Amino acid sequence: MPVSFHEASPAEMDPVRLYSILKLRVDVFVVEQGAAYEELDGRDVEPGARLYWAEDEGDVLATLRLLTEADGSRIGRVATAAAARGRGLAAELMRRAIAASAGQRIVLDGQLQLERWYEGFGFARSGEVFVEDGIPHVPMTRAAGVSA
Repeated sequence: MPVSFHEASPAEMDPVRLYSILKLRVDVFVVEQGAAYEELDGRDVEPGARLYWAEDEGDVLATLRLLTEADGSRIGRVATAAAARGRGLAAELMRRAIAASAGQRIVLDGQLQLERWYEGFGFARSGEVFVEDGIPHVPMTRAAGVSA
């Protein structure tokens, strides 16, 4: 079965699927990267929040979160399972989230080592590098109306 791509609010999701997405995020950010932080920050259940994911035979392979902000959107929690990296899954999720933002301004705080990757989607550095949970991050913005 080929990889399939999905998006939904947590309220629309099967609890087992939601659990799988949250587990992937914890596996990548907390376990693999050793970042002890509040993964369940309450933002997943805000009005307008959407989760995007790629799965194969029921296994969640990659995910991201798209949030509604006062002046546009915010992408975060971009994660791919170690065994699924290099297949372009997160890139496809990014393209879908950007398309869903309908030309609005989008912000994100990306890990510094992924700055060039995010630039490939039209994001530009919009502030100074900062360290969060021991990992260097960079704020980035994709201006409203930027084409893909």
